[in-house]
Amino acid sequence: MSEELEVEKKDTEMQSLLQEEYLKSLDGIEDGQLVTGTVVQVNNEYVFVDVGYKSEGRIPVEEFEETPAIGDSVVVLIVNKEGKGGQLIISKKKADIQARSQELRQAAEDKTPVEGKFVKVIKGGYEVDLGSDFSGFCPLSKADIVRTENPESLIGVSDYFIIEKFHTANKLKSVVSRRDYLEKKIKENKEAFFSQVKIGDVVEGVVKSFTSFGAFIDLGGFDGLLHLNDMSWGHVSRPRDYVKKGEKVQLRLINIDPETKKINLSLKHMQEDPWVTFEDNFKVGDVVTAPVTKMTTFGVFIEIAPGIEGLAHISELSWTKRINNPKEVLNLGDVVQCKILGYDLDKKRVSLGIKQLESNPWDTIAERYPVGTQLTRPVVKVTNSGAFINLEEGIDGFLHVDDVSWTKKIKSISSFCKEGDMIDVVVTRVEPENRRIRLGVKQMANNPWQTLRASHPKFSIITGTVSNVTDFGVFVKVDGDIEGLISKFNLCAPEEEYTDEVLKRFKVGDEVTAMVMDVIPQQQKLSLSIREMIKKSQESEVEKYLSNADDDDTVTFADLISSGKEK
Repeated sequence: MSEELEVEKKDTEMQSLLQEEYLKSLDGIEDGQLVTGTVVQVNNEYVFVDVGYKSEGRIPVEEFEETPAIGDSVVVLIVNKEGKGGQLIISKKKADIQARSQELRQAAEDKTPVEGKFVKVIKGGYEVDLGSDFSGFCPLSKADIVRTENPESLIGVSDYFIIEKFHTANKLKSVVSRRDYLEKKIKENKEAFFSQVKIGDVVEGVVKSFTSFGAFIDLGGFDGLLHLNDMSWGHVSRPRDYVKKGEKVQLRLINIDPETKKINLSLKHMQEDPWVTFEDNFKVGDVVTAPVTKMTTFGVFIEIAPGIEGLAHISELSWTKRINNPKEVLNLGDVVQCKILGYDLDKKRVSLGIKQLESNPWDTIAERYPVGTQLTRPVVKVTNSGAFINLEEGIDGFLHVDDVSWTKKIKSISSFCKEGDMIDVVVTRVEPENRRIRLGVKQMANNPWQTLRASHPKFSIITGTVSNVTDFGVFVKVDGDIEGLISKFNLCAPEEEYTDEVLKRFKVGDEVTAMVMDVIPQQQKLSLSIREMIKKSQESEVEKYLSNADDDDTVTFADLISSGKEK
């Protein structure tokens, strides 16, 4: 019995000794102290950590985001170095909270960015998780550098924040700003960009937005412009055909202005300029089969090679068709044959023709329609000055209003013909170089003016009918349906003074005889005179009287007057 007591006594002494030895090992640490320990054992419930000083504590597995491995270093907080039963109590979670608290406080003082996550939309802004049970309030206006249209869109987004006001309480008394961080970062990125890059460098960015003249590329919070003309060596009409919104792209820097902060980028300069080798592949006169890539009112663009588009002007689409818009004969995407008419490498332009692949009907127009050819053809268009007469498909001749009649004054061609009428015409002039054909109707008959001039030279007598009486004279219609004018001062005898009573002697339909004073066929002008006719007649009578008198007879002025009265 005494032996058993002796053994028990020794065990108690040993435990006391071990306890005393253990407590001595803890003399170097204090409650609330952060220490770094080593993981020595891990099971389903606990992680055992050796904190040194021959001391070991255990931490529930749930305090770790990821279960550590044996040998990993872990920062823990000494909660109680003499816990229940003398067991060392340590905490990973409390260590994280204390360490994070120190980090956040220092970050607030230094305005150093800290990581956080938008977790909840609350009145006026967001709740932001700053880690280790610390939360902050981010006002809506400070959540981004642009207006946040949909607050929910930021939930779950992790980023950096600047702490404007820090508080250790669990309530949302800490105020943070993501906008301050973004503005600071953008400023740093922009300064670095302008100080480091040079023209010709390749930069990377994200397609941010589109405009009618190109696309804006986000280069890190600041934008560069990818202009429409810099997307492709060829013609570009839609920026969205070359880049997509949100797409990450590599572009070449072609211009940078540190003063205005303008940045110009190029997608086409990422490839060799196809115009450099143009003359190696093409020459004037080449026929190319290629697609129509753009249509305008003045012509169509045809991509004859990747990055090289030529223009087929509307005038080069057909020899004969009157085309008002290329859409009348072509569609976008049509594959056509065209001929290279010319090019300008400096201006990067190519002129193309489609009609040149067909024979030009105007080259032989004079052979098909020589001057003098009489035709019966339809009127296709009436204008103020004349009418267009269709000769064959795509070729019209023009009948001027002055070429309808030799004698009639036609003020409007519509009084002679209208669209759709079939009329007889004769070819009067052919101009292949100007693509013009003049037609006439009056030329199908002899010119009565020429006939009149031949049959009634100046000073001859002609008889006609009064067709109109005006304030300035009398119009007389003679043979050939030609009208001549007797001015009012030529209506009476030389010895008679003109008065309005003279004009009243003449009525429409009266027969009148007068002297021809002038015939001008080119101007369709016939001038007549009664005065001159009487004057010439009187002179003739005087000459006749004188010639009949004897040489010995003396003729006085009174005799002439008397003779004239008798006549």
